[in-house]
Amino acid sequence: MTAATTPELWPGMLFLERGWLSANNVLFIDPAHSCVVDTGYCAHAAQTVALLRSALDGAPLQRIVNTHLHSDHCGGNAALQAQWPQVQTWVAPGQIQHVHDWNPEALSHTPTGQDCPPFKADGALQPGTEVMLGARAWQVHAAPGHDPHSIVLFEPQRRILISADALWENGFGVVFPEIEGEHAFEEVAATLDVIEQLQPALVLPGHGAMFGDAPKALATARRRLAGFTADPRRHARYAAKVLIKYKLLEWQSIPLTALQDWCTQTPYVGMLHQRYFAQQACTAWLEDLVAELIASGAAALEHSDGFSVLSNR
Repeated sequence: MTAATTPELWPGMLFLERGWLSANNVLFIDPAHSCVVDTGYCAHAAQTVALLRSALDGAPLQRIVNTHLHSDHCGGNAALQAQWPQVQTWVAPGQIQHVHDWNPEALSHTPTGQDCPPFKADGALQPGTEVMLGARAWQVHAAPGHDPHSIVLFEPQRRILISADALWENGFGVVFPEIEGEHAFEEVAATLDVIEQLQPALVLPGHGAMFGDAPKALATARRRLAGFTADPRRHARYAAKVLIKYKLLEWQSIPLTALQDWCTQTPYVGMLHQRYFAQQACTAWLEDLVAELIASGAAALEHSDGFSVLSNR
């Protein structure tokens, strides 16, 4: 549940780097346009409220903007709406009706085995338009790939990009449409091209620290994408481990038997096994994934009272 606040990027703009369970927050403090971009995961909602209340220092939060509606980017929406009942919430386009109807299946929360309390949405951000964040107008650009409805936000004066999961310093987020059998690697490439054309001087990613060397990050992302395109099973294995590791970040530790139960009940894990690894028994496949997480240092296996417990590292 760590959070690091950077110095102001300019007056009234703060980048709050969160732990990987919660997406980073970008906070704009302005009398007319106080706003937060992305709100983290629901397990960290109390911390998100506390961070924003401290930074706002009594001022109201007037707008929530979500780059996309994965649970780690919108899981704090409900808590912030409860804290500031007049806040307006604007989401990436394409899924606003699913929010109105509250359809966690269509919003990806059920398929990923993650949680997100219901929240309201007041409007959708349209690519090709601008949105006021703080006192400045930010461009809205479509950024499909990781999520078909994702957007990125760009401020052209200082060339700052809020990239969400379209670009990290060492890659990008899981390409979720590929899990469902949709071909989305080309969309990832097109989004990387859009970012390159914007020529950002500073990138505020959805996870990890801010960075300034966008060309290096883009080259890293393209190499990673080329590997996934050449071998989609590599991406599938990566995606499965990400789903397990993400949930482990929430649990911190879990008996292996309970983890296997969760995997068998989580639609995306089942899709990955069925589509790419059906020749291997599901139990053996899951054991291999756990072994790889342990070998990489991302998890540890402990034995207590006759139980094997997987712990976060």
